[in-house]
Amino acid sequence: MTTLQRERLADLAARIIVGVLFVALSMNLLADFQRTRHITGLLLLVSEGLVVVLTIVRRRARAVDKTAMTVAVTSLSLVGPPMLRVGSAEPLVSDMVTAVVSTLGLCLVIAGKLALGRSFGLVPANRGVVAGGPYGLMRHPIYTGYLISHVAFAAAHPTTWNLSVIVVSDVALVARALLEERVLIQDERYRAYCARVGWHLMPGVF
Repeated sequence: MTTLQRERLADLAARIIVGVLFVALSMNLLADFQRTRHITGLLLLVSEGLVVVLTIVRRRARAVDKTAMTVAVTSLSLVGPPMLRVGSAEPLVSDMVTAVVSTLGLCLVIAGKLALGRSFGLVPANRGVVAGGPYGLMRHPIYTGYLISHVAFAAAHPTTWNLSVIVVSDVALVARALLEERVLIQDERYRAYCARVGWHLMPGVF
């Protein structure tokens, strides 16, 4: 098998895995909605659904980080959200509050993905430099949207399992963002972009 064939096979496997994980998450959250009519879980489902769509239509990368560390970090950040589950724990706040917070995160995810378009990817790679929309404020607005949505879901379903999954996967998500920058910084256009936009995930904080 040639290198190109292996890369295409790995790419196909990634798309299949993302699809399978999304189906598992969908079954759990839709069942919860039918039982409780709470919409926080559905908003998380919409956000993760966008990952599936853009993974299928994304363009090929110019440069990809294939190191073991990057593969591990990316895998942890991806498998975490589909492993979240609704539970019997009492919510920390009402569904309306978590739904509003989740909606804010979802809006940021959508805005970021609309700006990114087919440049979206799973592993850290250079699929073109994007500086429009929310990327004018922070370098990783989609990841910020994920973090906000995950916090909202954890507040709605504060089980030990969910909190553990979110801590591990979101730490991996932040590491993934920094690894992505390590690849992109080789591009002169990205270095110029970083000179204009200094914040990674949250303006004024990080």
